[in-house]
Amino acid sequence: MQFNLFNLRSFSAVLLMAGLMSSCSSDDDSVNPNPEPEPNPESRWITVAAARMGDNPGDGNGGTLIYSVTSEEAKDPTVSIEPFDNGFIVPSNRTARLQSSEDGSTIFNISYAGDTGGNYTKYNVEGGQDFAQAGSEISIAPYVGAAPRWIKLFDGDQTGAAVYISTENEFDDNGTPEDATDDTYLRTDAQMAIVTLDLVDSQILEFQEHNIPLTPELEAQGYYISRIDMPVLNEAGDKLYIGARLSKVDPATGERERDYEILGSKTIVLDYPSLLNPTVITSEVGHGNTNGYRSINAFLVNGSVYQANQGDPEGSHILKIDADNEYDDSYDFNLDEALGVDDAYILAWRPAENGKAVVAYRHAGSAEGVAGAQGYFALVDLEARTAERIDEIPYDPDFYLFQYQGFVVDGSEIYVTQAPVGENGNIYVIDTETGDVTQGAELVNTEGSHFIGVF
Repeated sequence: MQFNLFNLRSFSAVLLMAGLMSSCSSDDDSVNPNPEPEPNPESRWITVAAARMGDNPGDGNGGTLIYSVTSEEAKDPTVSIEPFDNGFIVPSNRTARLQSSEDGSTIFNISYAGDTGGNYTKYNVEGGQDFAQAGSEISIAPYVGAAPRWIKLFDGDQTGAAVYISTENEFDDNGTPEDATDDTYLRTDAQMAIVTLDLVDSQILEFQEHNIPLTPELEAQGYYISRIDMPVLNEAGDKLYIGARLSKVDPATGERERDYEILGSKTIVLDYPSLLNPTVITSEVGHGNTNGYRSINAFLVNGSVYQANQGDPEGSHILKIDADNEYDDSYDFNLDEALGVDDAYILAWRPAENGKAVVAYRHAGSAEGVAGAQGYFALVDLEARTAERIDEIPYDPDFYLFQYQGFVVDGSEIYVTQAPVGENGNIYVIDTETGDVTQGAELVNTEGSHFIGVF
């Protein structure tokens, strides 16, 4: 392939020289004999993110490294990418929480935990291991702690939103929480903090704190919101949706329960940009959590927000929130039914503008690998409510997607990474219109480590 590429360039050079000789023989002095090469308007940066092993294979706690290539290189199976040897180390005590600009030219990071936890930085992508810090660093730790959950809103790379929730069991006056023998459990207080961040000028825009109650009936049973994540704007830009996880304590003891009835999926709705007037909406279709984990869990597509849920007893659903800021319970998209599996669990996903999406998932039939359950990719049609496993991508018991973070959407194409823990793999590009899959550049791995996506 290198030989063919050389011949093509040589042939192009001959044509260019012939053109220049012809130009020099003319009387037109306006012709530039040394024209600058034209950039390829179809190309963009693709940044590969790799998570190094800490203590255990696949834990990703040894730090995050990134390395960028052009989209042409990303699609080229003769290209090898070695971020563990040559990558840029992203500041973060544990796996970095990365986002990228829509065109791939900028990487945004908020460090997770440790001395630098909560620090926001952004970098201009310059190719390879070259990432130049742009603007100033700012800490959001005073607002949402050193391990915030954050996301870049889809508003033209203008704004980020980070959230945090703290909980405390409340008892009556018969005793103290330290000695709950004679106490009567009342409820669990869930206190939410949210901050919005100007990604362009690196400054805080708005900060609010709210108590997020459930109904008195649910609170008396011990239910409460225990984790929140993945804010997304509605189409009007006046409401912010925040995914939520419910947990439960035993009212008789105040101790957390592990086996309890899973309620309808819930989302917190706030006014935007003020971040005021929180309400909670509930799905009658899906059950389980909507906060996701490491990857964006809700997206605006064709005027509605589509949101994945996790831990649903009937298998993960993709839920729909319409312009009225309520769940559309007529939209029933169950991944178990669509894929013909049991206990499907959406680990991460990303739609293109055409309403087709790539979903990373596991299910009850997944093999148990070195770091957890085996993962798969599926091509999903949001309108038709269909899903099909992408069999052109190879799967291995050690192909671990629980920590997966990043997909690149370029028109109708979606880029993903595939590599078992500690083994080499490849970039794959899925054409969501045709279903065609292209094997791209090789990803060179290292012992116990894995890839967490592209940006």
